[in-house]
Amino acid sequence: MPFTLADIDFLASDVGRQLLNRLADEDLSDAYTLSLLTRLRKSVSPQQAGVLLETARLRQKAVDKFGDDAAQMLFTRDGLEQASDPLVRHYRSQAMRGLQVVDACCGIGADSLAMARAGAAVTGLDIDPVRIAIAQYNATALNTNVSFAVADVRETMPAADRIFFDPARRTTDGRRIHDIERYQPPLSLLREWHVPVIAKLSPGINLEHLANYHAGLEFISVHGALKEAVLWRGTDFTGTKATLLTGDGVHHWQADRPTYVETTAPRAWLVEPDPAILRAGLVQDVAAVHHGTLLDETIAYFTTDTQPDSVWLRTWQILDWMPFNLKKLRAYLRHHNIGHVTIKKRGFAMMPDELIPKLKLKGSESRTLVTTRHHGQPIVIVCCDATIS
Repeated sequence: MPFTLADIDFLASDVGRQLLNRLADEDLSDAYTLSLLTRLRKSVSPQQAGVLLETARLRQKAVDKFGDDAAQMLFTRDGLEQASDPLVRHYRSQAMRGLQVVDACCGIGADSLAMARAGAAVTGLDIDPVRIAIAQYNATALNTNVSFAVADVRETMPAADRIFFDPARRTTDGRRIHDIERYQPPLSLLREWHVPVIAKLSPGINLEHLANYHAGLEFISVHGALKEAVLWRGTDFTGTKATLLTGDGVHHWQADRPTYVETTAPRAWLVEPDPAILRAGLVQDVAAVHHGTLLDETIAYFTTDTQPDSVWLRTWQILDWMPFNLKKLRAYLRHHNIGHVTIKKRGFAMMPDELIPKLKLKGSESRTLVTTRHHGQPIVIVCCDATIS
């Protein structure tokens, strides 16, 4: 539900805070919606009851991204969904330490707060007064010094050492915007700013759209899940790199020049690089470092004779492989008493849910089947179930 400034004022009031604290101990599942709203409406208006319940639920949902801070913060549903992973926020904020930063299109202030906590002097700007009110509430609640203001960044930009730019990449009905000139505001706005700009982008960005931006591009994953792309314009970083954030630290991979590796039949180990490596176009470089060869020039797997050891890679031991033929695959599985399979696919037309019933599985053994391509032809690779990363 959309919030108003009156809603934010109510949530910030003593009554609003007290009722939110009570709701924190309640079961907020959908089954209890009616009883919760009925109880709340005995002391507040129907609108305020709805705002309270929505906020309490958003606080619960926000724990994954904001930890213990979530219980003190306000959110909108869109703002929470668009907030970066906490490890990404922390990583990016380190580049702002000691700088005067403008957070352009700051939303509910998540990145502003992270940069301020890292030691930056931050000004957060957003065109929406409600988002700014929420951002200011959050800064106050967390005792973090950020200056927030309602402003259209297309018309005004305070002096700064660096700008963090996070344009809206979804329409009002939630659909993704793929054209960077339809972002709100358009990405090209950053060309008008004459200080270094760090822009947050969707990881699915069309790289051709960025050809004339003359900027470094970074793809970031967290524990093997691709989270976002970041454009670094006017900084020392150029080219394209992959970054992996884990509980153990920050890992980077960048190639100085294009690398070519051979395409061969499957070897002893199937290797799947981190998705940041895939999006950064660094699969062949990683394969070369680990003495690997490709299955197909268009497929982001490679295989090796010995098991590689890298935080960037997941591996499966290959037991067998064959050109894909349903009848022969079914016979193979039956012969080896394989009655349970996990299917991974890449570059293969048939979906796992479609293939599994056709295998008519019977047996007690379990395997991982990888359906993919070799020299343009469909194949299936039979692997041990254990995934090693």
